[in-house]
Amino acid sequence: MTLAPPPRSGPRPGAIALILAWLVLFGVLAAAAGYVVMAPEEQAGAPAGGEQAPDVSLAGDPAPEAAPPESPPAVETAGAETAGAEEPAPETTPAPPEAPQTAEAPQTAEAEAPPAIPEPKAAPEPPAIPEPETEPAPEPEPQTAEAPQAAAAEAPPPEPEVAPEPEPETAAAPTPPPAPSEETAALAPPPAPPPAPPETAQAPKATEPGAEQLAALPRPVPPDPNLPWRRNSQPFDETDSRPRVAVVLTGLGLASKVTEAAIKELPPGVTLSFTPYSRKLNQWVALARVNGHEVLLDLPMEPTTYPDDDPGPQALLTALSSRQNLDRLHWTLDRVTGYVGVVPTMGSRFAASEKHMTPILKALKDRGLLFLDSRASDDSVAARLASEIGVPRAINDRPLDWAQASRVAIDARLVQLENVARSEGFAVAMGRPYPVTIERLREWAKGLRDRGLVLAPISAVADRQPLRKTARREAPTE
Repeated sequence: MTLAPPPRSGPRPGAIALILAWLVLFGVLAAAAGYVVMAPEEQAGAPAGGEQAPDVSLAGDPAPEAAPPESPPAVETAGAETAGAEEPAPETTPAPPEAPQTAEAPQTAEAEAPPAIPEPKAAPEPPAIPEPETEPAPEPEPQTAEAPQAAAAEAPPPEPEVAPEPEPETAAAPTPPPAPSEETAALAPPPAPPPAPPETAQAPKATEPGAEQLAALPRPVPPDPNLPWRRNSQPFDETDSRPRVAVVLTGLGLASKVTEAAIKELPPGVTLSFTPYSRKLNQWVALARVNGHEVLLDLPMEPTTYPDDDPGPQALLTALSSRQNLDRLHWTLDRVTGYVGVVPTMGSRFAASEKHMTPILKALKDRGLLFLDSRASDDSVAARLASEIGVPRAINDRPLDWAQASRVAIDARLVQLENVARSEGFAVAMGRPYPVTIERLREWAKGLRDRGLVLAPISAVADRQPLRKTARREAPTE
């Protein structure tokens, strides 16, 4: 009798297959659970603006061995995007995990994942200089339909956590530059104030009241050396402190012998005045200047004894109009050049009339000439008017030979002249070209230095004498 084999105690083949199927299913679920656990950690290290969708393989597909080298480019791109201006990079496909994954897979993923980068909205940073655009990452490999859906279901989108990008901050500096945003304007330094305008010559008008009035005030004008009374004057030492005595001889030019004697025999300090009626006036004036004499012109004027005493055809008369008298004046002044001024001959009536003397003195001022008041009478207003009008003037103190032409009379007058000079510092005498007058003046001038006096031309005493009023006799007619 054949005994039947005992029944097998091991599991049945169908049960083994079922167990293997459950093990495979369990492995697949474990792998999926490991990826779900690892995905948030990897997403923390990924760039804020991009999302990496994991590639979930099917259970039956073998896992490729060369997948790990594709993960470093994703890390570099994340660093470049973070250092850039928060611009999201194109999506990249990470390497699919191996199918048979153990419990150590999440730890390895955590060790390989880069450290988490803080969100850019935590602290505002100054606008960074935009870097040139990087080349786009290679296009991801084709995925199955379930991968995007699983990634979208398992990983939340990071867009709500990232602040919107302000375009003006990340844009490059093209030409023309874009309008700055509010953040850029707040960070930019304040504009420098415009430079203050330079001070101009009109500034004192706003800060100094009355500047225009001060500028309009008259200022003292120095004497013009080009005026005829200065240009034609003879040199004199103005530093000489001795009393000055000026002597003037009038009526020269009619008698040649007497005129030549006065020019050559008298010292240069004596001033010579020539009549405008002389036929050789230019020759006499030139000869006198060559010998160092200062020159005046006789100005004929109406005396109180007119018409018995006639001063000549070109004399200034009170019966004429101002225009007529000015015409006669200019005729006299235009006869010659090289003189410093004029001295009246006769003129006791004309010089006493302020109405007639005023236009004459104004014309002399316009011509730049000096006026010597002969003081033929005590009624003369010529010196006072000259001072008021601004005409340089001198005043006769003593006539030498009008009353009597003798040695004794002339010497006595010269002594009086010296006394006036010592008391007042300046003195003027007038004489006629008599031979006795020329001879006494020549002798008197020799010892003048020993007596402490100096002989000066008439221009050296102009405007130095005080006004006085003393009666004088009328000068003799020619």
